[in-house]
Amino acid sequence: MKCRECGGKMKVARETVKYDASGLPGVTLLNVEVRRCPQCGEWALVLPKLEELHRVLALAVVRKPAPLAREEIRFLRKHMGWSAADFARHMGKSPETISRWETGKMAMGATADRLLRMMVVLREKAAYEYSLDLLATIQPKRTTRPLKVGLTLSDSGWSEQRTGTDG
Repeated sequence: MKCRECGGKMKVARETVKYDASGLPGVTLLNVEVRRCPQCGEWALVLPKLEELHRVLALAVVRKPAPLAREEIRFLRKHMGWSAADFARHMGKSPETISRWETGKMAMGATADRLLRMMVVLREKAAYEYSLDLLATIQPKRTTRPLKVGLTLSDSGWSEQRTGTDG
């Protein structure tokens, strides 16, 4: 494969990289293919099955026992394919409230937190992967730290690898 910038030959390696494109600061992709140009420094991350990657990430977020952080609320809304206005309608809230949740100016209440998690699980039709008992483990204490999670791709697809505390 040739570099799009300089035409040099790209070198392929497996690396662990931060996945900033998710909008979540604590996401790391483990052992993924990265193509780098030794001439100009250009690089490209190879992400097959991107929709599945985001599904696994969304399910990892809804499993964390701490309340959702602002970045996680925004990620889950976007994962659901909703604008802020759509999300507000689904949650029975005003768009201003959604904005305050996503900027961290207002904490999302415990009931809304649980409702969003359940909407994600039901959308994914993956209820078998999420025990309702996990709702009882969500801590009422607010935290602003998002989940730290690594995601790895194998022949069977993307899977979650916990990398730190559940915030």
